[in-house]
Amino acid sequence: MKIIVAVDKEWGIGYKGDLLARVRADLMNFKALTAGKVVICGSNTVATFPGGKALKNRTSIVLHPDPAYTVEGATVVHSIDEALIEAAKYNNDDVFVIGGASVYRQMLPYCNECVVTKFDKSFDKDVYFPNLDASGEWQVAGLSDDMVSNPETDGIDGLHFRFYTYKKVSG
Repeated sequence: MKIIVAVDKEWGIGYKGDLLARVRADLMNFKALTAGKVVICGSNTVATFPGGKALKNRTSIVLHPDPAYTVEGATVVHSIDEALIEAAKYNNDDVFVIGGASVYRQMLPYCNECVVTKFDKSFDKDVYFPNLDASGEWQVAGLSDDMVSNPETDGIDGLHFRFYTYKKVSG
């Protein structure tokens, strides 16, 4: 399984239930990597999607503890163990964990790759992703060229970022 996440300089991922930045190139990268694949997320993450529905063109697995909870177009599971059982029905390389913070933290030990958009800025934040650079369990396996946000499409000017691919270190 893989994780896909966008972080700031201190590995922050969100503030007051929203993304730190909406950058078209990052969102397009997310779409390109996850389209036609399986995504695993929590119910708070689904609530941020258009209409609170599962993302189009993806098989969605949503974690929520309440057995009565439903999401249109998604399979709802009630524990990490159930999510892993459901994910095992698919090709492991086609499964992406997409958030939020609690789901990332719980699923990270089961993943072997992380695709991380790193914004070269510190934002206001209240949730974090584990710092892969400091963990000793992950190494950078790929890195994009430096990119810069476009104020016309992103609403933020001069935000530098890169796409990193981390692989779990064997051992």
